[in-house]
Amino acid sequence: MYDSEQIPPTYQKIRFFSILLICILVPLNCWWVSASILRGGGSPTQVSLFYNAIFTILVLFGIGLLLSRLNKILALNRAELLVIYTCISIGAGLAGVDRFLVLMPLIGHAHWFATPENDWINLFHLHIPSWLVVSNKRALEGYYYGFSSIYDSQNLIPWLPKILWWTLFILAVHLVMLCMSLIFRKQWVESERLSYPIIQLPFQMTAPKVRFFKSYWMWLGLGIGVTIDIINGLNYLFPAVPSLGGKLYDLRRIFTEKPWSGIGWSPIGVFPFGVGLSFFIPLDLSFSCWAFWLIWRAERLLGTIAGWRALPRFPYEAEQSHGAYLGLCLLAIWMSRRYLLSISQSIFSRNSLLQNGRTNNRKEPVSYRLILISFICGITFIIGFCLKMGMSLWVIVVYFIIWFAIAIAITRLRAELGSPVHDLHFIGPDEMLPRLVGIRRLGPINLTGFAYLYFLNRAHRSHAMPHQLEGFKLAEGAKIPIKKFALLMILASGLGALGSFWVFLSMYYTEGGGAGFGRESFGRLESWLTYAAPPDIPAIAFASFGFLVTLVLAAMRMRFIWWNLHPVGYAISGSWAINPMIGSIFIGWLLKWLVLKYGGIRLHRKAIPFFLGIVLGEFLIGSFWSLLAVFLDKPMYRFLF
Repeated sequence: MYDSEQIPPTYQKIRFFSILLICILVPLNCWWVSASILRGGGSPTQVSLFYNAIFTILVLFGIGLLLSRLNKILALNRAELLVIYTCISIGAGLAGVDRFLVLMPLIGHAHWFATPENDWINLFHLHIPSWLVVSNKRALEGYYYGFSSIYDSQNLIPWLPKILWWTLFILAVHLVMLCMSLIFRKQWVESERLSYPIIQLPFQMTAPKVRFFKSYWMWLGLGIGVTIDIINGLNYLFPAVPSLGGKLYDLRRIFTEKPWSGIGWSPIGVFPFGVGLSFFIPLDLSFSCWAFWLIWRAERLLGTIAGWRALPRFPYEAEQSHGAYLGLCLLAIWMSRRYLLSISQSIFSRNSLLQNGRTNNRKEPVSYRLILISFICGITFIIGFCLKMGMSLWVIVVYFIIWFAIAIAITRLRAELGSPVHDLHFIGPDEMLPRLVGIRRLGPINLTGFAYLYFLNRAHRSHAMPHQLEGFKLAEGAKIPIKKFALLMILASGLGALGSFWVFLSMYYTEGGGAGFGRESFGRLESWLTYAAPPDIPAIAFASFGFLVTLVLAAMRMRFIWWNLHPVGYAISGSWAINPMIGSIFIGWLLKWLVLKYGGIRLHRKAIPFFLGIVLGEFLIGSFWSLLAVFLDKPMYRFLF
């Protein structure tokens, strides 16, 4: 906080040229992400730090160094580089596996794949929001068969109103998350001084006077990451070349007989970037991740030994994780309760926000009243959008309370602990509400709405809110003007949505699009409407158990300094994405423990550029293999499992 006599910080300029670069680079990165997924180069958005964004600012940084020799004005400053990085992460995240790759098949799937055998026409076509879907068979033929063009007016015109509506909806969702980020910014960025491990690499890369690139340890780590990825890439193309890890080994190959086979899918692998990212995770969290991963396996084994057939999904990992995320949200809000109360008082009072008994004269970069108005506008549009779909008001309210609660939990755990993954597969509000109240209570119209909102819930790896708050943390260190930054984030969201539509439609109309994730969403809808299942009591019980366990773990950490099991480790270790990362997290934890035990904080500080170099090295060569797969239209080595 600043006293009245203190001088406000001097912000760096965000020039028009950098805004123009955002308008170009966000759609280009959308193309890279989507083309990489479709052509076998993997998805850059599977982990918290997107390698396409890192690669882009690395290239811009290098170009800037060359241009600065001619004229320093031509080079981008640190603030501009970090703004571009954040906008790419927000915009290109929409093109990833958990957003537009899921959304695109939903828009035409119900009409194209309806047959007399599945009887979808009578089952749920009556409840489909026609203003959100493409039903024109002529337009869909080119979409699914290819050998056509989206620029053909017969193809483009049916899509235009759908593109507009979905883009406005996505913008409203991102606006609400941005408002929540702006509300929590002061507390989570300035007051609590959280560590934000995920943004350490872009922040250090853009440090003044090229300090990061002058570190010998950084170049050593970069050399290791580059070497490993080059060798593994050559091994993928030429199997005679030996590999250096980078592959998953399923422990079920060892434990083949019952009851040991009950541990289920248990992959072990070591990825250099994962080790590098894990080094920046607090020791108690990384320990909790692999400890709870083992506990989940023990629970699976217990279920197999006990033969609990009445609990077919025991130990209900997804439900427990869902409850844990809601618990994390409650904890995050509870820890900020005084701050949130002071904000509410400042919004509805003419007096300035009080702190320590003195008037705080510092102006907020964005007024809380403006944030509240924007928040209300975003929520109103979301509710109106879903009401127009035919969904019930109470369902919409409960649905989005749960969804935004998950977003807050993910943002907090990213800010405080730097979790490398937070996918929470197949257990959003669209799964929990039917289990909570039953299929019959929801009705076919709400369930059809759930089918079209599936792209928000299949997994939660591409959330924009963590990137928004991390952007505000970068703004603090790089003196970026917050108000302009927030507007550019919304611009990036719009560019990301429009760019993703452009890329996917261009590629699908040229190469043909399949059923994709539409099969999952509408297969689930068909199952719901065919068999109206009652409330799932075990699922409710295990979700409640996960919620309570999270609160107990948090209470234990506050009461006992020796308690190492972290509630975030419990929440994220029950999801799919932690499995490929668990070996890397364990190695990262072990190395950090050894460094702190035998070298202390001094050696730890020296090791930071080394591990950042490993991450940068693998991201650099991983980007090369990804782009090579895109341009050759041929699968290449994927370092992101």
